[in-house]
Amino acid sequence: MRPFSARVTQPTPAERMLSILTTAHSMTVVSDGLDPVDVHRLDGTSAMGHIHLHEPSATGPDRPAAPVPVRLEFTDVAPTPVRDRLRSRVTMTGLLTAPYDAQATGSICMEFGQAALDDDGGRTFVPLSALLTAVPDPVAPHEADMLTHLMDSHAELVPLLLRLVRPSPEKNMLRALPLALDRYGVTLRLEYARTRRDVRLPFATPVTEMNQAAPRIHALLAAARRASHPNRLSA
Repeated sequence: MRPFSARVTQPTPAERMLSILTTAHSMTVVSDGLDPVDVHRLDGTSAMGHIHLHEPSATGPDRPAAPVPVRLEFTDVAPTPVRDRLRSRVTMTGLLTAPYDAQATGSICMEFGQAALDDDGGRTFVPLSALLTAVPDPVAPHEADMLTHLMDSHAELVPLLLRLVRPSPEKNMLRALPLALDRYGVTLRLEYARTRRDVRLPFATPVTEMNQAAPRIHALLAAARRASHPNRLSA
């Protein structure tokens, strides 16, 4: 866990991973003797409610006599129609106490091996201690609804937010769309003919309760209006 600070502008890898696991609607299970199985029974209660992780133990009565390797895969897809919608992947490996039963409806109990977050910045490994102590993002369960609402009902606000982007978007930009929203800010994707650029607009302070999210967004919009006002004073 880390203290909230105005200087913190983006989530840690552990916080991002926790948000993905919290909002996942499905996961892919790969285990010995099985073809990859797509599980769609997460019913919105969070993958962390279905997966029980335990520290690795070399010996002891709790370790299975014949542990079964397993790999769990989660994908993080942007809810808006941006180019390259896959934002990141989470891969978690470990050992099961018994072979995985694709027909079972119970939880998965696994001895933790490793967890990796893959995105445009590369691969980051997240230790179990960091994952279990990460603070849940109150915005994560509502991100998709908020971003789609912005696109469907207030699309004119996205060009306004572009006035906060530094350096300013190049003149050959084709379009800009909201890519992500979390407790620390908004990320826009600027698309060009052959490339793209992701820009982050941080909130002044992180959101700690969901009812703070809308005021934080309104504050960004107000800052954008001030930045473009013809009578604004030079800094």
